[in-house]
Amino acid sequence: MSKLIWVLDSTLREGEQTPGVYFDKHIKLAIASLLEEIGIDIIESGHPMVTPEIHAAVKSIAQKGYKAVVGAHSRSLQTDVDLALECGVGFLGIFYCVSDERLSTVFKKDLDSAIKQITDVIKYAKSQKPNLLIRYTPEDTVRSQFENVVKAAVAAVEAGADIISVADTTGYMVPGTSRSMYDYISRLIQELDKLNLHPRIAVHCHNDRGLALANALDAYRAGASIIDAAALGLGERAGIVDLASLLVVLTVDYNETRWNLSKLVELYDLVSKHSGIPIPANFPITGKNAFTHCAGVHTHAASINPMHYESLNPEILGRTRTFSLDHMSGIASLRYALKLIDEISLDEPHQMDVLKEVKSVGQRGRTVDLAELKHIVDAVKHHKTFNS
Repeated sequence: MSKLIWVLDSTLREGEQTPGVYFDKHIKLAIASLLEEIGIDIIESGHPMVTPEIHAAVKSIAQKGYKAVVGAHSRSLQTDVDLALECGVGFLGIFYCVSDERLSTVFKKDLDSAIKQITDVIKYAKSQKPNLLIRYTPEDTVRSQFENVVKAAVAAVEAGADIISVADTTGYMVPGTSRSMYDYISRLIQELDKLNLHPRIAVHCHNDRGLALANALDAYRAGASIIDAAALGLGERAGIVDLASLLVVLTVDYNETRWNLSKLVELYDLVSKHSGIPIPANFPITGKNAFTHCAGVHTHAASINPMHYESLNPEILGRTRTFSLDHMSGIASLRYALKLIDEISLDEPHQMDVLKEVKSVGQRGRTVDLAELKHIVDAVKHHKTFNS
């Protein structure tokens, strides 16, 4: 199996674990179709056991015939597996925590009994559908005893699991510290290599400390070949890795060029509208201000060469850079904006009057778009003529 990086999108599964978020079936199909156009490798479409509506949506998406592998979430229970397979999915994500604390207080099992339950379910799923991609996740992997994780992972792979997912369920990992995801993934791969076991390694990084993307990239550099993400970074609490940020960094900085980034804005608009979660203006990649220059020095330099104040080209996303006019604006940015509205003959005194009004608007907490700038210019011209 090739170790080319795969991206798993979990907007429809993890994303629906965002408080208050639910997507109707027709919206789930629309989201899945955009993920297919973007070129996502695995679409995790939901947990069929949760509700009949989710079951119906998973089944509907699985029957679309996408190039992407459509997956479902499953507890380590045969009933969950049966329901997922009935949907026709090609990927099954099975999870079971093997930390001593969870085993003793929640599951009331010892490690060997837990592993038997995990492996019995994996073997059963493979017996029902031999070409099924199976991922086993020791939930809260990074805070579990490492030896428990290794023992469960080895048993899962020997039972037929294709993927072992390292879950930073609480956003606990911090790059460059003793809690480094790079070190964790490296160590896990080494332990599996010793036994000549070579599953794909996936990572599912939560963003509680704002480090989900950094941890995912750490894992990628260490040899992980699947990264979970969601549009808008949706998910439990602070969510998981933001899909757009991940795809852009993998494309621009790691030369992984398989994705159609121009569809990301459409995807995010759709997800935002139907989740009720607004896209923050300052959000990387997809936020309204992501490619907007404001301060006078910035807009002057960027109008000459955008790369003075950009490290990403908005055109890869089908976006354009903009220049905001407000109290931070200088004469250079105003002149640039005046060219855009064909006011190239305005003399310098008029320009200074326009700039004064723009700054006044900015100090009231607003920005001046090109349509309003035209009105300001017209008003300044009128007042000058009227008072002369």
